[in-house]
Amino acid sequence: MDTWGFAKGHGTRNDFVLLKDRTGSAPLEPEQVRFLCDRHGGIGADGVIRAIKAAHVPGWDGDPDLWFMDYRNADGSLAEMCGNGLRVFGRFLMEEDLVDSKDLVIATRAGLRGVRELPDGRMCAHMGAVRVGPEPISVVHAGRRYPATVVDVGNPHAVVLLPEAVELDGLDLSDAPLLDRAVFPQGANVEFVRVDGERELSMRVHERGSGETLSCGTGVVAAAAAHAETLGGPDGRCAVTVPGGRLEVTLDDGRAELIGPAVIIARGEVLVPDPRTR
Repeated sequence: MDTWGFAKGHGTRNDFVLLKDRTGSAPLEPEQVRFLCDRHGGIGADGVIRAIKAAHVPGWDGDPDLWFMDYRNADGSLAEMCGNGLRVFGRFLMEEDLVDSKDLVIATRAGLRGVRELPDGRMCAHMGAVRVGPEPISVVHAGRRYPATVVDVGNPHAVVLLPEAVELDGLDLSDAPLLDRAVFPQGANVEFVRVDGERELSMRVHERGSGETLSCGTGVVAAAAAHAETLGGPDGRCAVTVPGGRLEVTLDDGRAELIGPAVIIARGEVLVPDPRTR
């Protein structure tokens, strides 16, 4: 068993275990991620975020002095990016005094992303370019086929804008929706969205590698972008309600910002099994 220091944080109840490993001296194995995310035998979280200097990330060829957001899904798989995680990661870096600014540039597997603290205490994440696919695809869930929009927010999404006859709250997302693997060879997050108004949405999500979560930042951005396409692609702000709270998305010429809370709720030590001894 190894003793690791950790923090626990969440953004609209999308929760994460955060680890500090400046030089990458403690490789993070999938079994350890699964242990940390286990809500009964571990700490419990939707994912793990490791803070590591970019210089120590294999294949990174950008600024070596940036903090890199090494994000893992709850099943131990790697993920490109996480919008709620980005805000929580920014909060973690600030509270741990690892940065001397409240306006940060962070390295991720999806490229550079920015995050800053707003005067009201919420965090604003610069999500980069959002790309909406030109052709609809199909998502199958509970024996029903839905048209969906492909959206790339640095990670892949399939957004289902629900017909009025389908109750958002009545969906059973314990089972993963079925996707066309030719379109999503690595899987995707699937968002089910109810349109409440021109600039108001409600959403639930099944995240690849984690199952249903109470919020998904990139999914919220994807939902807002897919809905905007039905209105002719207008820029502006959209509010999205998820089971864990409320987020705001600003779309501007193909790029997005995500605004919402991000809090660190605990710090401590955890005994992590060594996967080599199991």
